[in-house]
Amino acid sequence: MKKGILVAAGAAAALPLFLLAPGRAGKKKAPFVGRSFAHRGLHTEDRSVPENSLAAFRRAVEAGYGIELDVQLSREGEVVVFHDDTLDRVCGVPGRVDARSLPALRRLRLCGTEEGIPLFSEVLRLVAGRVPLIVELKTGHRNRLLCEKALAYLRRYEGPACIESFDPRIVAWFRFHAPERFRGQLAQLPEEYRKDGMNPAVAFALGNTLLNAAARPEFIAYRIGPRPLPVRLAERLGAVPVGWTSHEPGNEEGRGAVIFEFYTPPTHFAE
Repeated sequence: MKKGILVAAGAAAALPLFLLAPGRAGKKKAPFVGRSFAHRGLHTEDRSVPENSLAAFRRAVEAGYGIELDVQLSREGEVVVFHDDTLDRVCGVPGRVDARSLPALRRLRLCGTEEGIPLFSEVLRLVAGRVPLIVELKTGHRNRLLCEKALAYLRRYEGPACIESFDPRIVAWFRFHAPERFRGQLAQLPEEYRKDGMNPAVAFALGNTLLNAAARPEFIAYRIGPRPLPVRLAERLGAVPVGWTSHEPGNEEGRGAVIFEFYTPPTHFAE
């Protein structure tokens, strides 16, 4: 009886570790650790160089920074580089990105400049392996198609590129379909998810990275600020800690990489 109780207690103690344990990155992480990544490219606060534009990516490459960027699908399934679900903030027009055809998207301008919405393939050609990329896949109703198309581009690309997503289902897809690709879970405090109307239970699970058992992320990109105990435990178990979005020096401390904007950190730092 006593032995059974001890076994049950041991299993109960081991369960949180199983749920939170990250994947093991090994050598995959080498191009990404100790690096500063320009958030949506090296764009400017006055928006004269817009986020996720070819101009912003060119500036990041020239400065030697890694690049973080966002990909999603047009209406017909082309992979475009754009952050928001909707077009109003950046392009000044209503409507969803995924509801517009590629020709319609290509006619739009970013932040009132001459820059347009780039294709993922255009960004890959511009960067050409010169700096590492963090590719965020935006969640939507065609996650699998986005994963398949993004991976097809990445497999033809000769350069270091890892993936991340707020959606654990996307991270899990890469775990099983591209285990050679360094992968990360984006997350933030549960209250940040709840601001967008998310179910509190789902927000709690995502904010505490409780779905690691499915995705087994090898890095956790967490919003800069306090990190819940489960997240810190996952880092102790081997997940590379990445911080987003840094707006001032000093956020490199204790992190494997930092995603920054609107200042000029060192391109490399000691992990």
